[in-house]
Amino acid sequence: MSQDRITGVTCHPVAPRWLLVRVETSLGLVGWGEAIVPKRARSVAGAVEDLAANIEGADPDRIEELVLRMGHGGFFRGTSTTASAAAGIEQALWDIKGRRYGLPVHEFLGGAVRDRTRLYAWIGGDRPQDVVEHTRQRMNQGFSMVKMNATEELDFIDTRARVSQVVERVASIRDAFGDSIEIALDFHGRVHRAMAKTLIKELEPYHPAWIEEPLAPGFESELRHLVGPGCSIPIATGERLVHRTQFRELFRQGAVDIVQPDVSLTGIFELAKIAHMAEAYDVAVAPHCPNGPVSLAASLQVGFATANVVVQEQSVGLHYNRGYAGLPAAEMFDYLIDPSPLRPVEGHLSLNPAPGLGIDIDEDAVKGSSQWELRDPEWRHQDGRMAEW
Repeated sequence: MSQDRITGVTCHPVAPRWLLVRVETSLGLVGWGEAIVPKRARSVAGAVEDLAANIEGADPDRIEELVLRMGHGGFFRGTSTTASAAAGIEQALWDIKGRRYGLPVHEFLGGAVRDRTRLYAWIGGDRPQDVVEHTRQRMNQGFSMVKMNATEELDFIDTRARVSQVVERVASIRDAFGDSIEIALDFHGRVHRAMAKTLIKELEPYHPAWIEEPLAPGFESELRHLVGPGCSIPIATGERLVHRTQFRELFRQGAVDIVQPDVSLTGIFELAKIAHMAEAYDVAVAPHCPNGPVSLAASLQVGFATANVVVQEQSVGLHYNRGYAGLPAAEMFDYLIDPSPLRPVEGHLSLNPAPGLGIDIDEDAVKGSSQWELRDPEWRHQDGRMAEW
């Protein structure tokens, strides 16, 4: 048992929409994590404070026990705000543990299985446009895979013209660049079942890398109705799930080819458990991470040690980082003493041997960051009903 004790846990909102979690110990070690759910930032920050009151004074090396306390101690389980608060703290505890023993976190997870991790980049924005030019920019930056939102608002039964717009955008990228780029399409839970069936069929000739969140959370049992035995497009989902028990139901359905857990909802060790569970079903993992520097660094630690992680999401140049919805502009490099561990090279990031999460946070930059508030979007159908964002 370590003689060290947790003495402080604090949550720091930083631009553009990130929540960094700092954990300090009695022996002077500091670790950083990252929580998400930015549209409920005050709730998440409050959950960090609540959880901190329950774990201060505990041994920071007993990470799994602390995760169980944070997840089960409050009786009610599975909410995204509490899960993300706990995940941010858990990441920081792994960062501390790695620094204490002089090892990167992936060494605690079984050691490296790869020398570098492939990345993909976002194009198009929330209402996708200029996708050919954005793809060209990403290819010039060294990326060989892009992802975009497939559509804006789409009703339960929508028009032929709206369907054609989706197909034409994807076709324009394929026509411009052929097979030199992979295109992942995020339905973002915006698409209802009837339109998802139509779009999936019509997009097949353009060979998307995957269709992501074809239906919103809660409709996992309906996924099997979208993909018949002849469908060639891989189906991906899972970014809003928080625990392996939820992913178990996806695997049992047998309709998902790629799962996308987010380390800032699951935590590091739970993400590794989900990935290993996916192996038993021959399912790939593409961790969700349109987030900040600590979330990416934590997700990479699992990817370095897990063979069925096929590609890693990251947020460099993402539309959310460039003044979206009145947010202050910022990039992940703004909070790093040395940005090189997270700066993509030829669309990849190399195995990082540095201890902990492998990055050093610039605390002065965190303290000096702009304040922000992100409200719910006002997306509506033409008749005034709320539309899925």
